[in-house]
Amino acid sequence: MSNGNGVTAALSSAAGSVSDKAHEIGDAIAHRAEAAVKAAKKKAAPVIKKAKAQVKKAEKSDAGKAVKKAVKGAKKKVDAAVKAVEAKVGGKKAAPKKKAAPKKKAAAKKAAPKKKAASKKTTAKRKVAGKKVAVKKKAAAKKTTAKRKVAGKKVAVKKKAAAKKTTAKRKVAAKKVAVKKKAVAKKTTAKRKVAAKKAARKKTARKVARKR
Repeated sequence: MSNGNGVTAALSSAAGSVSDKAHEIGDAIAHRAEAAVKAAKKKAAPVIKKAKAQVKKAEKSDAGKAVKKAVKGAKKKVDAAVKAVEAKVGGKKAAPKKKAAPKKKAAAKKAAPKKKAASKKTTAKRKVAGKKVAVKKKAAAKKTTAKRKVAGKKVAVKKKAAAKKTTAKRKVAAKKVAVKKKAVAKKTTAKRKVAAKKAARKKTARKVARKR
């Protein structure tokens, strides 16, 4: 027990024998369900106990780690053998349940047309909705363009009216200025005439006074 090679070899051989026995038992009594599994476990139990005893002895030596690894491998083999037996037994029992497959297929066949019809309806609805949205967008665009045109026309009319008013005001103002200028000119000419007449009268009056 210095290096643990003998223990690992014993464990591996024990695991191999356990797995072989388990397979043999499983093939022989696969038609028996739980009873066969229990029997396999009972027959494998002594081998596992021996392996555990050898492991406990080997753990005290330097080769404890190698022994632990070998034990783990043996346990895995035993578990795999037991699972294989359970799978065989369970597989033979579960075989009659395959009758539900035709029902599933029939249900799937029935559901397939419904799914296709539903998908067609959804696609048709989406197309109709898309067309409605497009029509609404076009109508909104037309309304906005019409409003802009009307607004532009209103602005142009207002500008023209304002321009006409300003030109009319300017003409009236120009006429008023012209009238005022004419009135001022007439007044000035009248004043000059009156002043000239007065001056002429004064001159004549002076001449008459000198003659006397």
